[in-house]
Amino acid sequence: MAASEIDDFIGKNSEILKLNQDEEQIDRIAETFKNRCLFITGGTGFMGKVLVEKLLRSCGDLKKIYLLIRPKKGKHPEERIREMFDNVLFDMVKKQKGEDVILSKVAVISGDVMELGLGIQPNDLETLRNEVTIIYHCAATVRFDEPLRKAVFMNTRGTKYMLEFAKSLKRLDFFAHVSTAYCHLHVKTLYERVYDPPANPHKVISACEWLTDDQVAAIESKILGDIPNTYAYTKSLSESLVAENFDELPAMILRPSIVIPVWREPVSGWTDNINGPTGLLIAAGKGILRTMYCNSTCYGDFLPVDVAVNGMLVASWNFLAHGKKKVNQVAHMTSSKEIKVSWHEIVELGRWVIENKMPLNWVAWYPGGSFKTNYYIHYICALLQHWLPAIFIDILARLFGYPPFMLKVHRRLANGLKVFEYYANNVWDFDNTEAVRMRALLNDQERRTYIIEKVDLDLVDYFTNCTLCARRLILKETDDTIPTARRHMKV
Repeated sequence: MAASEIDDFIGKNSEILKLNQDEEQIDRIAETFKNRCLFITGGTGFMGKVLVEKLLRSCGDLKKIYLLIRPKKGKHPEERIREMFDNVLFDMVKKQKGEDVILSKVAVISGDVMELGLGIQPNDLETLRNEVTIIYHCAATVRFDEPLRKAVFMNTRGTKYMLEFAKSLKRLDFFAHVSTAYCHLHVKTLYERVYDPPANPHKVISACEWLTDDQVAAIESKILGDIPNTYAYTKSLSESLVAENFDELPAMILRPSIVIPVWREPVSGWTDNINGPTGLLIAAGKGILRTMYCNSTCYGDFLPVDVAVNGMLVASWNFLAHGKKKVNQVAHMTSSKEIKVSWHEIVELGRWVIENKMPLNWVAWYPGGSFKTNYYIHYICALLQHWLPAIFIDILARLFGYPPFMLKVHRRLANGLKVFEYYANNVWDFDNTEAVRMRALLNDQERRTYIIEKVDLDLVDYFTNCTLCARRLILKETDDTIPTARRHMKV
C-alpha cells in the first residue's frame, strides 16, 4: 500500500472513530424527552420539585411539563407554582435557560388525585389525553401518622384514579409510579419484584368510602396488623394496583429509600422540610433532642434526592429505549447495598458539625444526649430531659407574658420519634441489581449528568451544607448571625 493510500486509510478511520466517539457522548436520556409532554403529580413536593428542576435543566428540549396542583391554604394553583419557581432550587436553571423559557415549559393543571377524574376540567383533560406521553405519579401523603381513611384516599385510591386516567391517554409510552423501598416491611431483604399486598386494595378502598373517619379510626390498628403506620400500608396497596396493570400499561414501579437533602446539584444541602434526618439534625442542634430509643449500630438506607431523581430519569430512558419486555418493571433507588452508615455515625457527625462548623441560633441546651437501647431508661431520660424542662420553660413564658410553646414542640418531637424508633431498631437491605445494570449502559456524558454510581459523599461537607440550608430555608436564620451563634454555643 502506497504512503498516500495509508494516509487516506488512517484519515477515513479517524473520521469514523471521531463519529463513534461523538455518538457515544450524545445524551440519550435528554433525547428521550425531546419534544415530549409530561404529566407529573406531586410536583410541588420535595422530590417532585427536584424532578421538575432536573428535567428543565438537563432535558430542556422537552415540549411541556403539566403539573397537577390543587388549591392549598387558600392559595390558587397558579400562585403555588409561582412560589415554587421563586425557590432557590430553581436559580441555576433560570440563570442557564432564562426564566421566561422555564415558565413557558411548565403548565398548571388544577386538580386533585383525591377527586374522581382527578378533579380536572374537561378542556384540560382533552389536552392531556392528546399530548401527554409520559406520567410520573409522585403525589402521596408522606405523614406516617396520617389517619388511615385519608391515607387510603390519597395514596391508594389516588393511584387507582391515576391508572384510570393513564388508560385514557392516546399516546402513553411510560407510567412511573413512585413508591418507597420501605413499603414491604415484613421482608428484610427486598428484591426488585412485586410483592403481595397486605389486603385487597379494591376492598380497602370500598370499605373506606363506605365507613366514616371515626369508624375507620376505631378499627385502624386491626386493619394495619403488624404494619407500623398507614404510609407503608397504603403504599403497599398502591403498588399492587400498578402491578395489576403491568400487562395493559407501559408501567414501572420506582422505589426510592429514605430521601435526604440534595448532594450536588443544583444546591448542595437543599431541602424544604424537616422530615427524616433533617428534623433530627435541627432538634439535636437546638438542644431540644436529648434522648432516643435506638440501636445505634443499626443503619438506614439513605439516598440524596438528586441521585434518586437521576435514577428515575435513567430508568425512564431504559424502559423507553428497550421496552417493558426487556427491562425489570420494578427498580430500586437505594444505597445500603454499597454504603452503610450507622445511626451513631450520623448523629455524632451531625453533632460535631453543629458544634464546630455551623451552629444554630438560640440553642436551648448544648447539643448532647445519647441513644438508649433500653426503652425504660429512655422513658425516664425523656421525662427528665424533655418534658420537665419543657414545662418549666412554658411556665416562665407565661410569667413573662409570652404564649407557651415548648410542650407543643415536644409533642411533635415525641410523635416523630415514635415513628423513628421502629425504623431505627430494625434493619432492611435492598437489592439494587437493576441500578447496577443500568450504570453499565450509560456513556461518559450521561454518567456525569445523571449520577447513579456509588455516591462518594464527604459527610462533613454534606452535613455542613445541610445545616446551612436548614438555617437559611427552614429556620430563616441569616448567615450574619452565625458568629453570634458560635459565641452562644461557647457560653
